[in-house]
Amino acid sequence: MIYLDNNATTALHPDVLDEMMPYLTESYGNASSIQHKSGRIASTAVVKARQQIANSLHANEKEIFFNSGATEAINTVIKGVFSLYSGKGKHIITSATEHKAVLTCCEYLQKKGAEITFVPTDSNGMIDITVLKDLIRPDTILVALMAANNESGVIHPIDEIASITKEKNTLFFCDATQYVGKVPLNLEKSMIDILCFSAHKFHGPKGVGALYIRRKSKPTQIETLIHGGKQEHGFRGGTYNVPAIVGMGKALELAVSDFTHQQKISGLRNLLESTILKEVPDTEVIASAVSRIANTSNITFKHTKATEIMSRLNDIALSAGSACVSGDRDPSHVLKAMHRSDEEAFCSLRFSLSRFTTEEEIKETVTKLRTVVGQIREQSPVWQLYKDGLLD
Repeated sequence: MIYLDNNATTALHPDVLDEMMPYLTESYGNASSIQHKSGRIASTAVVKARQQIANSLHANEKEIFFNSGATEAINTVIKGVFSLYSGKGKHIITSATEHKAVLTCCEYLQKKGAEITFVPTDSNGMIDITVLKDLIRPDTILVALMAANNESGVIHPIDEIASITKEKNTLFFCDATQYVGKVPLNLEKSMIDILCFSAHKFHGPKGVGALYIRRKSKPTQIETLIHGGKQEHGFRGGTYNVPAIVGMGKALELAVSDFTHQQKISGLRNLLESTILKEVPDTEVIASAVSRIANTSNITFKHTKATEIMSRLNDIALSAGSACVSGDRDPSHVLKAMHRSDEEAFCSLRFSLSRFTTEEEIKETVTKLRTVVGQIREQSPVWQLYKDGLLD
């Protein structure tokens, strides 16, 4: 299997597995049971992981809160802020290209009286900072915008957004799930108020993530989503998933220790794109003119359904959109928000690489892709109509 679906999830780094193993076997104590040695060992491991994550992001360890991943964090923040800040207002700003977790939370809150405004994006998926600034009102309680898009790879100017929200006295929540571990991030210098990420996007384990909440003289108020014990200072109840937390700390430490591997990934992504454009006619790289994370490429194969391509490339892992909506028959909401037609959306494939992707895999992928797309098009009446000039 050639695995090019790393925006869905990544392989566990071998060093991360080694770090986790003791806490899956002999050191299996509950991190909250500090009355005995086994529990204290687990508690110390959680403390170390929190320090690793804080150091990796240039944050304070008291600003890091563990959870099950970005979806939980998104629900916690958006619903929690709405609950406690509704006295100021009920206006939330987001974008139609956000992850489904953000959009469905906003849909839920609309039924509770929230007013949701979607800042428009251009054909490259970029938001207009000036428009965003004008949309923020005195009753705006939250701006929820991602750092990097999971389908297109497009990077938003998060530091500029943070500066605007600070000036407007509005909270900025950044879903950095596809950004953390791929792009250097200094939360000490940035004005981002709240940020979330998941370990399995940077070669850590699944089922664990973290929420960063900036410490300020006037603390940010977020209502607890999961009530239970006093874990995370009472903010998030539940037994600590010690092996996963340990794995996340190690994975992020490895990811940020040397960003030169991102240059290698970028080179492979550029090779993939240039070769496909050269060898497969009537293809287009989406958002190629703007800044993207190094590993992501979304390519449209004109009048050739992505699902059909994938069904014939059963030894190559690709995606026709976000993993969370892979079973959805509707066109990608991200590409639609980028002013793409339904036809273009259905004919687009996402390639997402990792530090373990090789040049040989890229070359083999392009070779097989060229053959499969050619076969599909030869058998397609729609393609023949297009070649005869009867379709756009």
